[in-house]
Amino acid sequence: MSAPGMAKFSKGLHKRDCNFVPLSPIQFLETTARSFPERTAVVYNGRRCSYADLYRRCCRLASALRKRGIGRGDVVALIAPNVPEALEAHYGIPMAGAVINPVNLRLDAEAIAFILDHGEARAVIADTELAPQVKAALALLGRDLLVVDIEDPAAVGGERIGEIEYEALLAEGDAEAEAAWIRPEDEWDPIALSYTSGTTGDPKGVVYHHRGAFISSFGQIAVWTLPKFPVYLWTLPMFHSYGWCFPYTITALAGTHVMLRKVVPETIFELIERERVTNMCAAPVVLTMLINAAAPGRGSFTQTVQVMTAGSSPPPTVLEKMTALGFDVIHAYGLTECTGCVAICQPQDDWPDLTTAEVAERMARQGVSYPQFAALRVADPESLEPVPWDGTTMGEVLVRGSSVMRGYLKNPEATEKAFASGWFHTGDLAVMQPDGYLQIRDRSKDVIISGGENISSVEVEYVIYRHPKVLEAAVVAKPHPLWEETPCAFVTLRDGEACSEKEIIDFCRQSMAHYKCPTSVVFGPLPKTATGKIQKFQLRQRAVEM
Repeated sequence: MSAPGMAKFSKGLHKRDCNFVPLSPIQFLETTARSFPERTAVVYNGRRCSYADLYRRCCRLASALRKRGIGRGDVVALIAPNVPEALEAHYGIPMAGAVINPVNLRLDAEAIAFILDHGEARAVIADTELAPQVKAALALLGRDLLVVDIEDPAAVGGERIGEIEYEALLAEGDAEAEAAWIRPEDEWDPIALSYTSGTTGDPKGVVYHHRGAFISSFGQIAVWTLPKFPVYLWTLPMFHSYGWCFPYTITALAGTHVMLRKVVPETIFELIERERVTNMCAAPVVLTMLINAAAPGRGSFTQTVQVMTAGSSPPPTVLEKMTALGFDVIHAYGLTECTGCVAICQPQDDWPDLTTAEVAERMARQGVSYPQFAALRVADPESLEPVPWDGTTMGEVLVRGSSVMRGYLKNPEATEKAFASGWFHTGDLAVMQPDGYLQIRDRSKDVIISGGENISSVEVEYVIYRHPKVLEAAVVAKPHPLWEETPCAFVTLRDGEACSEKEIIDFCRQSMAHYKCPTSVVFGPLPKTATGKIQKFQLRQRAVEM
């Protein structure tokens, strides 16, 4: 029941079309195209596109899809690298009232077929280079749907498998905004469908809403160093956690999207220098690639490039080396289910007085909440009581806010479990440092229990990363007849380096309690997802087989 004092605010003061419009990030494109029509919106392989042209192309895509019977609630899958057509799809598909489903490029045919079937896709827009797995997936799907080919001259191999080519589809559409733009009836309407990695079974379909994408886009503006007209390099795959909403954030600031088909260090350095890139996002593995790129390929850019990294925590040594190269790295934490980022490691006023190593140590933490979240806490997952801010006591990261997903598509059991007790349960285990900064210790499934003691795999990995010969490291549980589990390290060495298992174990014993140190070390490349995340589930299987 409303408070008595609220009555006076109800008489004649209701929602109207002029004072309550459902929030949607799609409106950023319309606004920017009207305000800055001639500003460069997209740069790719010698092509440049203004915001006026980008808006017209997105309107044409929306109109063409509607003419082919695709509208509200219909799913359109996107299987493409970071090319201009992918950016256009992030606007044109929702403008038709439909739901965009960006698909991980590295998935096999079976996984793609599952996603197309589970999401009930009505159409697929796919890059011709990816034709082999898309074609195989469509054969497994066993039903007809509209297939649109993106023909990029930079594509290697592949073939036309679709009914129509992307530019021909656009030609069918009407560029008039009002004829194409179908605004959401409710800001809770779905805007995108993104599938989790599915490391423990079939992937789950995360449903995003217009409101969440809108406020997450502004969340990035609020917390990061973004100039008024940023030049943003697309090193982050758009299919990864909805591109952390940067397809919309950069457009809201009338920035330039510098597209990147493939993550190649030499190309990245070249674009940073030539286009005067101001901002980019990347997984820690990409930072490592840049650090280890041959010196002649690093270019000679003079501006400081702001970099947001997320995923696994970047080791402090990586952050130090990136600073030396001319990058200012900030560390964020997010999940697919939260429309991108949840926390960010904001620098404090006294950090400039610290040594580079001390700053890097602090920057490796996940940080404080983005402003769009109502609450972020580390707590006991059963009692929901917050843990003390002692940097030691672990709890689960719990989140509330309008950037949290609607839920998992066709999976009410998983949705209810994730939203138990009015919080989104992330499954991440963390501590709160005395200064209120969140620090992830592990995924709940990655904690190693040895002799009844919990061991953080991340803590062990940090120590191994300090070894001068180590390029990458991942630690998982290995079954043990006495202790139940012990840490097993998988290590990739730097080019030209040689190292023994004993050397790594002895190095760890100099820095941490012996029970936390690995009992086995395996050398070789680490399995990764398309976004550079190390696939620990594969390493756990290997450890069991050992």
